[in-house]
Amino acid sequence: MNDKRKIRVGITQGDINGIGYEVIFRTFENNEIFELCTPVVYGSPKLAAYHRKALELDVAYNAVERADEIQDGKLNIINCNSDDVHIELGIATRESGEAAYQALERAVKDYQEGVIDLLVTAPINKNTIQSDDFHFPGHTEYLQERLGEGRKSLMILCSEGLRFAIATSHLPLRDVPAAITPELLEEKLTIFNQSLKEDFNIDAPKIAVLSLNPHSGDNGLLGKEEIDVIIPTIEKMSREGILCYGPFGADGFMGSGKYTAFDGILAMYHDQGLTPMKLLAMSNGVNFTAGLDAVRTSPAHGVAYDIAGKGCADENSFRQAIYTAIDIYRNRLFYNEARRRPLRKLYFEKRDDSNRLNLQAEE
Repeated sequence: MNDKRKIRVGITQGDINGIGYEVIFRTFENNEIFELCTPVVYGSPKLAAYHRKALELDVAYNAVERADEIQDGKLNIINCNSDDVHIELGIATRESGEAAYQALERAVKDYQEGVIDLLVTAPINKNTIQSDDFHFPGHTEYLQERLGEGRKSLMILCSEGLRFAIATSHLPLRDVPAAITPELLEEKLTIFNQSLKEDFNIDAPKIAVLSLNPHSGDNGLLGKEEIDVIIPTIEKMSREGILCYGPFGADGFMGSGKYTAFDGILAMYHDQGLTPMKLLAMSNGVNFTAGLDAVRTSPAHGVAYDIAGKGCADENSFRQAIYTAIDIYRNRLFYNEARRRPLRKLYFEKRDDSNRLNLQAEE
């Protein structure tokens, strides 16, 4: 980032037949947000004008073609689509998927060239965006390949003090048990632990690990993944300095409120983490892609075809995605600066595991 300019937030338009433009416009109706950042929407001024008129919104924007035309204090929109793209509100079309992909590609390219500092992605339809160029289950996997440089990503759903990481992300439920390996859990716990420190400014994060099977497998009666994989991995990572506990049965863990005692929760599969997260914080939840050099967030909701163009979309999750991305970006700057010239350690760190038994006790 150039220290003389505001943080530039690259925003992709997402599926043009959904609520992407509505939540974008409603977020920037309040001019105070321009004090924090300069937004750059990757999409189409023509498509934006259609949505603005359909929604009867009075939001001004600056249509640009190149980075040197971006202006602070304005909602900038870079044209990424041809003028003959058609909008069919509330309908999934291949054309809308291609428009979403073109915007995403341009945003990633500009990020790599330093035009923008971070990414906030509006929702896509994971089916219509599929093509020879995009063959991923979602943004997370796409960004891992395009920006990962060999690093692995981790999906984290967050809202204030609640942070759910997903071990297997976008994977059919039938494939989850085989995917839960010691190597995978070690990888995800390592990324999660580092993200909680670097991205969320938590010095010694405590991570709860959920079980795969009901009642944590009931000592093998309901499945042996806990005995064979999850428990040994937790013990190994604990010895290596990561404060991780469990495995906890997801229902009792959430129902008893035990989740409030932890800085992060590692769920084994998609719905195990996203269901309680959306129940507790749907309106302000944020999806964050951890593990990469790039900072990328998105709202917790999808394209919402059922309410597209009706003017009733709630923009709060999208607004929180922008705030969260800026916070994480700043936290990383602080984290890296604080460790740029570290002092030589004159002592050995001692971890306090005195509460391990209490945290792992079944409710």
